[in-house]
Amino acid sequence: MKRSEFTHALTELLKPDAIRDFAPNGLQVEGAENIRKIVTGVTASQALVDTAVELQADTILVHHGYFWKGESQVITGMKKRRIATLLANDINLYGYHLPLDIHPELGNNAQLAKLLDIEVLGGLESGPASVPVHGRLRTPMSGEVFAEKIATVLNRKPLINIVRDKPIETIAWCTGGGQGYIDLAVSRGVDAYLTGEASEQTIHSSNEQGIDFFAAGHHATERYGIKALGEYLAEQYGFDVTFIDIDNPV
Repeated sequence: MKRSEFTHALTELLKPDAIRDFAPNGLQVEGAENIRKIVTGVTASQALVDTAVELQADTILVHHGYFWKGESQVITGMKKRRIATLLANDINLYGYHLPLDIHPELGNNAQLAKLLDIEVLGGLESGPASVPVHGRLRTPMSGEVFAEKIATVLNRKPLINIVRDKPIETIAWCTGGGQGYIDLAVSRGVDAYLTGEASEQTIHSSNEQGIDFFAAGHHATERYGIKALGEYLAEQYGFDVTFIDIDNPV
């Protein structure tokens, strides 16, 4: 498939213009014109780029790409090495951040809900492009049992703060660094909030507002959207797609 066709297909699928973001979504570094072999991963780290080179991929598709707002605009050091490797090997880099988080089927939130057997009921924010969502556990369970389920499914022991002595029935969640939405979750009256990371004040919010809290890892909660996107592209268009999981304890 030509690069222009591939870009159009992703734009139609993920609709990046529907949400304001912190980095450009879509093609970030231009490489080969013809796309055949794709490597997917959470973050376009040097390790992922080097693996793509080893696999002779012509395209990398990630959730965390480059050129974030607020970062230095100069291309030196780590950024220079990453981009130089892409250019030297004629590899396209595509990044989709919030559009991949919120996609109703392939997105990080949707995929995490599927893995943890959560029914998605809607967004926490007003409008169609809410980043955090809320829903209901299909099987209510105690916070301790839910924490065990998270650890088993994601292969990562979560940080937990359980303040209720009742089963969790309703829950809100946002993959990655979504701890700032905990107060919005409280306003919706849910029993628990799940995200990837925690800040110092997050635990105080949990304690003082009576909401169970779970932080299951930024990387661990965001592996599944980009993996699902790659699988969709392989099935829909016949691409050779390889998901590479570069482990990250955060």
